Amino acid sequence: MYLSTSDEMLPILLSEGVNGVLILKILGIKILIGILAGFLIDILLRKNHKEEKEEDIGELCEHEHCHCEEGIWKSAIKHTVNVLIFILIISLMLNIIIKIIGEDALGSLISNKPILGALIAGLIGLIPNCASSVILTQLYLSGVLNLSVMIGGLLVNAGVGLLVLFKVNHHPKQNIKIILTLYTIGTISAMLLQLFEMKGLLWKKYYQQ
Repeated sequence: MYLSTSDEMLPILLSEGVNGVLILKILGIKILIGILAGFLIDILLRKNHKEEKEEDIGELCEHEHCHCEEGIWKSAIKHTVNVLIFILIISLMLNIIIKIIGEDALGSLISNKPILGALIAGLIGLIPNCASSVILTQLYLSGVLNLSVMIGGLLVNAGVGLLVLFKVNHHPKQNIKIILTLYTIGTISAMLLQLFEMKGLLWKKYYQQ
């Protein structure tokens, strides 16, 4: 699910009048990679046959102090507010950091560096905020990033999903494994897509904004 999400990419590309066929190709590639990666990870987990104890909903509520016994609406509202406050605080801090660093500085690290660009774009994608998808898409539109590197970074990007994951899932090792998996799949995909892109096999016909 994380791999297939596009966050702010789609509305930005649409607003800039990017070719519709190209947008469909981008979305199709992201969905395809998400499906294939999901099946592969599922097979590997089944092969290892690691049975993990599922967290009981009662244990989750107790840890989050939801007070479910007082009614589902009160519990849902309280849990939502807690997560929202957490997201807002972290997002504010991240936006300040990104503002200080600047998009131009990030772009200069990536421009014309295929392998390094894929690795850095993946790191930008890990920023748990919609700002990461905005940065990657804008860098592509301005010609700093090639399309494959942008897709790689957006594969890693999960928006505020990672913040919610760390807030709700109290198993740090699991969360780190998920992040490393996202980063690995995203960066490797970017490198492979660049090989196809250089051969003109993916979007040579539509590679213009």
